[in-house]
Amino acid sequence: MATIGEVCDAARAALSCGDWNRCLHLCSALTRQRPDIPDAHFIKAMALAEIGQAAAALQAVERAIAIDPAAEFVAQRARLLTLLHREGEAREAADAAVAMDPHGPHILDTIGCVYARLGDHGNARPLFERAVAGQPEHLQFRFNLASTYGFFGQRDLAEAQYEAMLAIDPGESRAHYGLATLRRQSPKRNHLDRLEKALLASDDPTHRLRIHYAAAKEYEDLGDHAAVFRHLATGNAGHKRTTGFTIDRDLDNFATLRDRFAQPDYFVGKSGIEDAPIFVVGMPRTGTTLVDRILSSHPHVRSAGELQAMPLAMKRMAGTSSRFVLDAETIKAACDTEPEKVGREYLRGARQHSGTQAATFVDKMPLNFLYIGYIARALPNAKIVCLRRNPMDSIWSNFKNLFATTSSYYGYSYDLGDTARFYLMFDALMAYWEDLFPGRVLQFGYEALVDAQEAQTRRLLDHCGLEWSDACLNFHTNTAAVATPSAQQVRRPINRDAIGRWRHYADVLGPVREQIEAAGITIDL
Repeated sequence: MATIGEVCDAARAALSCGDWNRCLHLCSALTRQRPDIPDAHFIKAMALAEIGQAAAALQAVERAIAIDPAAEFVAQRARLLTLLHREGEAREAADAAVAMDPHGPHILDTIGCVYARLGDHGNARPLFERAVAGQPEHLQFRFNLASTYGFFGQRDLAEAQYEAMLAIDPGESRAHYGLATLRRQSPKRNHLDRLEKALLASDDPTHRLRIHYAAAKEYEDLGDHAAVFRHLATGNAGHKRTTGFTIDRDLDNFATLRDRFAQPDYFVGKSGIEDAPIFVVGMPRTGTTLVDRILSSHPHVRSAGELQAMPLAMKRMAGTSSRFVLDAETIKAACDTEPEKVGREYLRGARQHSGTQAATFVDKMPLNFLYIGYIARALPNAKIVCLRRNPMDSIWSNFKNLFATTSSYYGYSYDLGDTARFYLMFDALMAYWEDLFPGRVLQFGYEALVDAQEAQTRRLLDHCGLEWSDACLNFHTNTAAVATPSAQQVRRPINRDAIGRWRHYADVLGPVREQIEAAGITIDL
């Protein structure tokens, strides 16, 4: 008969090779016979988490902690709480795990990831540093640290971590992409030869996608626009085939939002919430991070980053079980939801984030433009700013930016035609919100801000009810972390570098331009 240690070892082996059923079978059998074995509950929790049963995993890890409050168990409890969007409890658990002074690299990295998910990159950074020092060959630990250095603008430190990753694995696409985006490349300093070789050596679709994007970024820095488009078109077409994405669900969401809010009894009722968060919305890659940086440079404002609090609040209040946060089913189910309850649920979720401790905070989730109707009624004092940018620059910038590859939010961005259609839906929805809630949303032009920084900054602060602060003009000196693709750009003074980039690709963007102009939208030349 196998000993308890042998059973636990077998369960860990099954866990490490992805045999979740065997792992769960071994742990369940052992916990029935010996419920006092903490490792059995813990290993079971890890397997349950891997198959998406976070709530059951939390129960199992809490049983382990009740027997033995080990730092590893407490750290994983914090991670599971973030998966369940119980951020306040997750922070308490992470703090408790840190107080236990853990030394294991995996434990340190786990706690660091919890802080990172809560937007507390300052607390995450030293934990990632200790994890890398303890296990320098671990690629994920180095990637987490490199990313965090990048969020703080510590480019040399980030570069060293990415290069160390490539020394371990020359095909590590996250490192290739990270290095390409850290700084502007030059003819004398670039990675193009290495990228082209890595592309030839890789047959993994996700790795190839990242390397294509990395090469496109570096070729753009060098002005080789034909190579830029070749890499983007190849990489994006391959990814779209892999995912099987269609834009039908986005079309359905836009149509359902307009249809439901046109009904006089949809999502109505008073809200007495006095809190006044600032929502910065718009198409991604249109200047939302820049405006967030300007606002959060004000002494009375903090940035919360891109929160999921409003989408999750609506999903919880609607009570639908569909796998998408926003879909037609959820929109329809929100009919009888009380706006004030949604607002309080939003604030409950948002206030658990490290960036929301100030009286006024900025939520810069761009796609919250889909939720403007809910925001306006649930949070009557909220300020809403929608970024507007030249349509062609907006579409091109979305197409050339690598978003989270597994996110359903950005599936449109891997095809120019889909991106153009998404832009047209965005434009039509913003016009609809303006008719429904006149004056609630400040339509804020990126190009106007670049050309008249002080005047437009005053306009922005006036809309948000903020007094003037010179610090808002010097946003680039703000040292807080920025966890978006614009992390490096917003550390520079305002400039015109990003205006009109689409013109380099005017020939291939011809059909997109025709599509936009056919909808009655003028393209500023």
